[in-house]
Amino acid sequence: MRLSVLDVGSNTVHLLLLDVHPGSRPEPYASHKMPLQLVQYLDAEGDITLEGRTALTEFVAEARDFAADHDAEDLLAFATSAIREAGNGAEVLEHVRSTTGVNLTEISGDQEAAITYFAVRRWQGWGAGTILDLDIGGGSFEMALGNDALPDVAVSTPLGAGRLTRQFIHHELAKPKEVKALRKHVKSTLEPAVETVKRAGTPNMVVGTSKTFRSLARICGAAPYAAGPYVKREFHLEDLRLWTRRMEAMTPDERADLPGVSSKRAAQILAGGIVAETAMDLYGITTMRSVPWALREGLILRRMDRLNSQDSAAMVDPKSLTPNT
Repeated sequence: MRLSVLDVGSNTVHLLLLDVHPGSRPEPYASHKMPLQLVQYLDAEGDITLEGRTALTEFVAEARDFAADHDAEDLLAFATSAIREAGNGAEVLEHVRSTTGVNLTEISGDQEAAITYFAVRRWQGWGAGTILDLDIGGGSFEMALGNDALPDVAVSTPLGAGRLTRQFIHHELAKPKEVKALRKHVKSTLEPAVETVKRAGTPNMVVGTSKTFRSLARICGAAPYAAGPYVKREFHLEDLRLWTRRMEAMTPDERADLPGVSSKRAAQILAGGIVAETAMDLYGITTMRSVPWALREGLILRRMDRLNSQDSAAMVDPKSLTPNT
């Protein structure tokens, strides 16, 4: 069947089409996205403006039609921190539903952490042992740890790269006092959350998901995206620390020239680097790896698992379940 997945994040709104069948990998068939940064449409009270609501609604309608034109049979639509933390998020979701017929499911921060971990576990397999997954989004930073299909602990903190940039960096070239305040806030916010995760166990493998970690790994010397998804991409704290300090002295335009950094994310990659660096320090991590699967893939895999279980149930001969007498 052809599955369509609509992901409303803090930085982009992305529709992905996949052809799935029992036992298949979630391979994309087509993609349609818009660089809609909903966080740029928040007013002083933290509500999404009418302009932002209109832009989102128009793209959701466009994505719905794109999926229908490409014969999608199922639509999985979800929204993360940009919606859930807006004061009028519920009203915006209802407007989108009543206007387009598309029901955007709001995912909590802890759910986001757990589902992303679920995707990472599928990517890395059981041989990875206990996994610690870190995920930096535009509005929040998720952490999850466990050694089963679902994590033993999943935590979300309001430390997204976009959010922190708006809160603390107010000049084209960040002022030392702005960076100092940002670092202090990140550390004080992360410390209790990290302690909660650490009590659940010690990881055998630490991974970073999201485009922020992908960019940071690339800056630190990991293989480019063009090398394919199966290349092992690791980066080290000492390199990240060096590059974070360098980025403090760069403008967004200069950061956009770094490998793996798009112009859209150049302004917030500094904050993302500080969050990653601080987390690695608090966990005592010197090396971690970047993997391609995250929240969207976790939701896709869960939907595929349900489809697979339905197909398996339909294939069972009821007579085979009758006990011998």
